[in-house]
Amino acid sequence: MSPAPAASEPAPVRAGRGRDDACPGALRLHQADDGALARVRVPGGLLSADQALALARAAEELGDGALETTSRGNVQLRGLHPDAGAELAARLGAVDLLPSLPHDRIRNIVASPLAGLDGAGPALRGWVHELDALLCGSDLARQLSGRFLFALDDGRGDVASLDADVTLIARAADRDTTTDQDGQAMPGALLRLGRADWCAEVPHGPRAALAAAEAFVALADGAWRVREADPDGAALADRLGLRRRPLPELTGTRPTVGAFAGAGAGAGSAAGRGGLVLGLRFGRAGARQWRALAAAGDELRVTPWRGVVLPGAGPALLPELAALGLRTDPATPWERATACTGAPGCAKSLADVRADAAAALDLPPAPPAADLPPAADPLPAPPAARPTLPVHWSGCARRCGHPVGHWVDVLATGPTSYRITDSQQPDGATEVTTQQMAAAVAAARRTT
Repeated sequence: MSPAPAASEPAPVRAGRGRDDACPGALRLHQADDGALARVRVPGGLLSADQALALARAAEELGDGALETTSRGNVQLRGLHPDAGAELAARLGAVDLLPSLPHDRIRNIVASPLAGLDGAGPALRGWVHELDALLCGSDLARQLSGRFLFALDDGRGDVASLDADVTLIARAADRDTTTDQDGQAMPGALLRLGRADWCAEVPHGPRAALAAAEAFVALADGAWRVREADPDGAALADRLGLRRRPLPELTGTRPTVGAFAGAGAGAGSAAGRGGLVLGLRFGRAGARQWRALAAAGDELRVTPWRGVVLPGAGPALLPELAALGLRTDPATPWERATACTGAPGCAKSLADVRADAAAALDLPPAPPAADLPPAADPLPAPPAARPTLPVHWSGCARRCGHPVGHWVDVLATGPTSYRITDSQQPDGATEVTTQQMAAAVAAARRTT
């Protein structure tokens, strides 16, 4: 389906925020209740094994020993000492994770995690690297907020649905192609701005994305996101001289955990490799888990859905990774379940939402009576799995990190109480205690 604005998220026009963008980076640390927090930008989610190991060492030696992935495919370190910034910056610079100090916070680029691996679309590594280099070479881009997001979609529609500020959607690679610095074919692109219901054909995706971002800087007047300054993209389209056309149908979905098959050659250097998709509980992984991921190959891809893709890794690794606490089974309540940091890491949170959410997800409730098999059947067939909605636990009304689209909102109203709401039916709230939460959340997530 074509990406569309989330019904629960109106896009107001704001001339300016009236305050500075405090989004953290690797150089600008955020002081949380559990220590300083650093957010390391990882364009396209692409990490070499050496970079992943360097992050694990930094988490152990400078922070709380764990790493968190974000909804933009970046990586966070928590529990840092307030004066750890200089040492962290030096470590990141040594493994090319901090190529430009002035551009640290604006390198927010997500890309289709399976691009070039499963045959569904072209490889996007060239796009990622070129756009990152263009951003780091632009003085105007330094004025973007730390929340401004670029999405590079291989045509399947997974990251195109994130409503990024600038989205590139790869077109068929057999027409209007250019080549990257390594001589690899790069597809032409469709450019979408914010939540616009249109797109425009552009011959060179990364250059068009930078031009759109620089045009936004001139238009923004203090706004952080395109949807705030130009909800329908019309002003930017005029500035850029774009010819608008309807968005294509984008039927792809985000990758599910488990093994996936490769495809024949022709989609890029990583074609035919296949690999594994692993889930991280609430996006958090300890250094031991992170080292196991790095040992599986020469590359990791951090996804915007709190997971990691291991290109070329085989299914034989799944039991070992599952034993370490990584998610490998898509048929559990943990799939598409997220939560904010909560207490004690965030002073604004009313509850330890991650602990409460984990307890609810690890304790699947009994099915409703209508789903139970007849008592006379000695060997009942298991009930068919039902599709479920995404669910997000929040410790306060800010709802940090919540998904877009249709989702179940679980909001803490006190240390042991929550309000459960369907994002598309905000008037139908259910008040529950932590003891009642597992059954209530499971019921709210059912789509049939």
